Amino acid sequence: MGQIEWAMWANEQALASGLIYMAGGIVAVAGQFKNWQFGAYGIAAGVFISLLEYPRSKRKKGSTMERCGQSAITPVVKVFGPLTRNYYVRAILHAGLAVPGGFLLATILGTVCLGIASIIYLLAAIRGEEWRPIEMKPETKPRIAETIKRPPENPPPRPPPEVRRKQVDEGAAGVGYSNPIPVGDEV
Repeated sequence: MGQIEWAMWANEQALASGLIYMAGGIVAVAGQFKNWQFGAYGIAAGVFISLLEYPRSKRKKGSTMERCGQSAITPVVKVFGPLTRNYYVRAILHAGLAVPGGFLLATILGTVCLGIASIIYLLAAIRGEEWRPIEMKPETKPRIAETIKRPPENPPPRPPPEVRRKQVDEGAAGVGYSNPIPVGDEV
């Protein structure tokens, strides 16, 4: 049986955590909770985490389904090199970003989820995984000769003349075919 790629699970967990963290921050700021400033921090941290985690990493084996719009964010994440590629750094970053959310009830769920994502990223880092961008394969242009379809040279196959239906006789033009099953009028 294949080995689990923990980074894939950590990515999904961290993305959901960022969205939950941001939603909790919005609730705290909109409700003017006590210490609502932690809610404003939760909004900023949630947006940052969501943007960092939106691009999926390329899997070692098999194919990886790219998220919609991922190709626009991937170059930005790729620019930071080892800071975004190394999962030890991500584990520490997520753990550090989660701490202030623990001081406000509205952001506690996002904090706990982000802590779990941090632990999963640490496990992925220990197993030697790292973030690799999904590279788009260059599209091969089809040759013009291959795209032009030629009309068929031979007519479609037809059954032999003996098997084909015979034309109705000139004298019985309006009669049509006879039904072999007897039909009776039972009234």
